[in-house]
Amino acid sequence: MTELVSLYRKAEQLNIPIYHLPLPQTGSMSVMDEGGRCAIGMDLPSRHTETEQRVRLAHELGHCVTGSFYNRYSPCDVRKLHENRADKYAIETLIPVEALDAAIADGVTERWELAEYFGVDEAFLKKALCWYVHGNLAAELYF
Repeated sequence: MTELVSLYRKAEQLNIPIYHLPLPQTGSMSVMDEGGRCAIGMDLPSRHTETEQRVRLAHELGHCVTGSFYNRYSPCDVRKLHENRADKYAIETLIPVEALDAAIADGVTERWELAEYFGVDEAFLKKALCWYVHGNLAAELYF
């Protein structure tokens, strides 16, 4: 399992500052300035479980690492495309396919068990399974 502290270290290595501030509506966010520098805002840790923080931070790192940012004022920008790229990065970071295969081979086969094993929530695990099995993130089509 990728520890939360490892995600913070990754952000530090990439020179991506993380700010803890009240973000009650979104829980987290990432931004990129005109110079290509990213920053991540995370809601106050006391409001979320470590699992929620891990999934959110991996997702926001995904935006920064892949450069997947959208402009809500642009009619041609597709928000879902950028969100999916960030989710795919988060999936591959938190649940590498080799580790998933190994866990299943070791008998961890129930979705809730796999989610617990990797320290993610079941909704995120479903996206990961869809990505690795079907090549998309449309969990609602399969579960």
